[in-house]
Amino acid sequence: MQYPILLFDGVCNLCNESVQWVIRHDPGAKFRFASLQSETGQALLQQYHLPADELNTVVLVDDGKAFTRADVPLRIVGKIGGAWPLLSVFWVVPRPLRNAVYDWIARNRYRWFGKKEACWLPTPELKSRFL
Repeated sequence: MQYPILLFDGVCNLCNESVQWVIRHDPGAKFRFASLQSETGQALLQQYHLPADELNTVVLVDDGKAFTRADVPLRIVGKIGGAWPLLSVFWVVPRPLRNAVYDWIARNRYRWFGKKEACWLPTPELKSRFL
């Protein structure tokens, strides 16, 4: 693949805001997006042997590998430029601790941030970035 693909829970408000954040901070349009619920998302989950019904993590497909949980935001900030790569310092936090915090947020995201009845649809200007 020629660009990283971010798979996200299409009905999760936190996930949708995260996608919007990546779009705003990715002026070079390096990233592409697909909801976990979409045909593309389901096909990529299957391709990388990830559970198709597991919506508690974002997935980043990059360089022929699939990354999940707390590794995803760190890989994203490492790629978008500006001062954001400075957040990569959090790689020093042990993965089990990073993932525990990530899982806690994921378990509570609907209660804290809510969810939509249907997946968010991109604007016509952004449609080319969604698979």
